[in-house]
Amino acid sequence: MNRKRIALKCLKAGFVGLVLLLLYAPILLLAVYSFLDTNTIGTAGSFSFVHYAQLFQNESVLKMIGNTLLLAILSATLSTVLGTAGAIGIHYSKKRTRTLMTGVSQIPIINAEIVTALALAITFVAVGLGKSYFTLLIGHMVICTPFVILSVLPKLKQMDNSLYEAALDLGASPLSALFKIVLPQIIPGIISGFMLAITLSLDDYIVTFYTRPAGFDTISTYVYSATMKGNAHTAQTLSSFWALTTIIFVVILGVVLAANLAGRKKEKNK
Repeated sequence: MNRKRIALKCLKAGFVGLVLLLLYAPILLLAVYSFLDTNTIGTAGSFSFVHYAQLFQNESVLKMIGNTLLLAILSATLSTVLGTAGAIGIHYSKKRTRTLMTGVSQIPIINAEIVTALALAITFVAVGLGKSYFTLLIGHMVICTPFVILSVLPKLKQMDNSLYEAALDLGASPLSALFKIVLPQIIPGIISGFMLAITLSLDDYIVTFYTRPAGFDTISTYVYSATMKGNAHTAQTLSSFWALTTIIFVVILGVVLAANLAGRKKEKNK
């Protein structure tokens, strides 16, 4: 019996390990070659920071990274405000309205992203809006806001509604009760929605491609142009993306680990 349990545990561990290997092997491969002085994967090289130096010396790449980060933070902030307000409105609506609005808010999540992108592009043309930073920002908010709503709604359902009602009975205005009672209880959901919105904005290509103004690049569009139009980019520029990928992966990994450690610390304190 013990042998069967051990074998089953080993099988489960092996399966999980295989899945993790398939998911992270390409990233780890790029990370390894980002520290080698070769411009071609598969060739030998010596340890070097040349790709990182090239990354930070390339003004166009630095501008692209700045554009991406600014867009992600701005769209995530606006999406978080809009999504939080929408989740609160859905939560306190009547049952039929709540069911309808919940379903409508999930359409951009279920729908294919290419359909959303084309619909946005057609809508902007129909109302006379040319491609600009504003249309790009709206496009990112459309794909980010539903995920914020999904992150905040569970926290609202877990909230103790009696506290909000007690605040109203004691003379607090609805707005004051909202900021002092409701929002502090759903902060974890708001933070999760904000981080998810940033990730979605950083990762998006399709909506960005159909809504961005001419000459504006994010990481996704820049990398796509570099790989599809190799004659316009040197091998050194392409290999500097290995360093960029490694930096992004390390930063995201650090944020996730920090969030998990903070969550465990709070649970122990409780």
